[in-house]
Amino acid sequence: MTHFNHGPIQQIATDNDAVFAFQIHGHIDDDTSEALAQFMNDVFDEHPKVNMLLEMTKFTGSDWDSMLDGDVIKSRFRSLQHVARYAVVGAPDRAAKMIGLMDKVIPVEARAFDTDEITQAWDFVGAQPVAA
Repeated sequence: MTHFNHGPIQQIATDNDAVFAFQIHGHIDDDTSEALAQFMNDVFDEHPKVNMLLEMTKFTGSDWDSMLDGDVIKSRFRSLQHVARYAVVGAPDRAAKMIGLMDKVIPVEARAFDTDEITQAWDFVGAQPVAA
């Protein structure tokens, strides 16, 4: 599988082939959302279960209409079957609250971590970052 690097999203290499981690720097536009969705749909085709980690400490926002793309919608629904654990580090307050709420209603174990809890987030997903 190829390494994902598109616009403000760069994949973080991990020591676990079933953990997919990404660092987000800046604003996510429609093209970036679609590219990540296509990448994750390919991941879901190859892996029955994965864990994910998003590091969002430098995230500045996203285009709302990017959520309406067909590949984005497909990957979000597929993630309910294919993602076991989902960690978000440094999410904006509203997003962190939503993650806490969604953890109670979706079949994915989802947690938001403060920036200073990045070690706990990596432990939660069962991997560590490695040099690419």
